[in-house]
Parts: sequence; C-alpha cells; structure tokens
Amino acid sequence: MTLSTNQDLDPIRLRQVFGSFPSGVVAVAAEVDGVVTGLAASSFTSVSLDPPLVAINLASTSKTWPDLRRARRLGLTVLAEHHAEVGRQLSGPVEHRFDGISITTTEEGAVILDEGVAFFDCAVYKEVDAGDHILVLLELHSAGHDLDETSAPLVFHRSGFTRLVGAPR
Repeated sequence: MTLSTNQDLDPIRLRQVFGSFPSGVVAVAAEVDGVVTGLAASSFTSVSLDPPLVAINLASTSKTWPDLRRARRLGLTVLAEHHAEVGRQLSGPVEHRFDGISITTTEEGAVILDEGVAFFDCAVYKEVDAGDHILVLLELHSAGHDLDETSAPLVFHRSGFTRLVGAPR
C-alpha cells in the first residue's frame, strides 16, 4: 500500500480510492407537484439520536435535488440486495426512474419503496455546501425496518452493486 500525495488527488484517482469503502444504497423519493421524484444515493449515514438525524450527500450538479428539496417530506428506503436493477434505474433517466417499482406514498408526500430493508420518513433539517456536493441533514419523523430481518442491504463498492457475503439471515 502506498499513500497518495496531493498530486494523486485528481478526481478520477480520488473516486477510485473513495470507492474502496463499501456503502449501502438508499432511494430518496417524494411526491412533488403530483409527480413521484427521486434518486439513488450511496452516501447515507446515521447522525444523531437526539434529535433523530440522518444525512445524505448529493452532487451539487444534481438536477433532481432542487425538486426534492421542495417536498414537505422525503422518503428514504434502504435498498435490499435484490434491488440492484432498481438502484441502476433510480440513477437513469428521470422520466423512467419509478417505472414498474412498487411504492407507498405517505399523506405528507414521502415515497417509500416496497420491500426495502429499512425506511425513513424525514424532512430537510439543514443543507451544508461541501465542495462539489451538498451535505443534507434530515430530521426523522418515522422509521421502520424489515420485521423478519431476513433482508440484506444492497451494497455499492468500487462503482458497482454487490451484496454482503455471509450476511446474517
């Protein structure tokens, strides 16, 4: 292993290095002006229990986030290992992101994908400019998970979707 120097921090090299850390994948979705809108994010983390906060990190060039940020509530769904195609679809053309995907929409407009490992109903708490990304802190209003706890999460690693090996069942 060799450590990078500042000259090795070009965006392509840095993306490869960042990609060596696996992460879960969440769908971020809401009904905005009567249209289901959303995206896939692989930078989701818990932040605080009091107040209950989670965070996502989105490219500041996102064309979807300006619409989603207007929603009263956002639904976050932790995608299950069988959702690899859904993860790709949510990263594709905006007009086809929810084609054939089974969803539930709350009264407040949060959109949850069915059969996820976990879900969160939340609202934007704070946005922080972070270089070429926006760190979005979200306050939770409700949360739940797969009650039989047999689903394993979809994992994003080295620019592709994979699954946990030896995940508890």
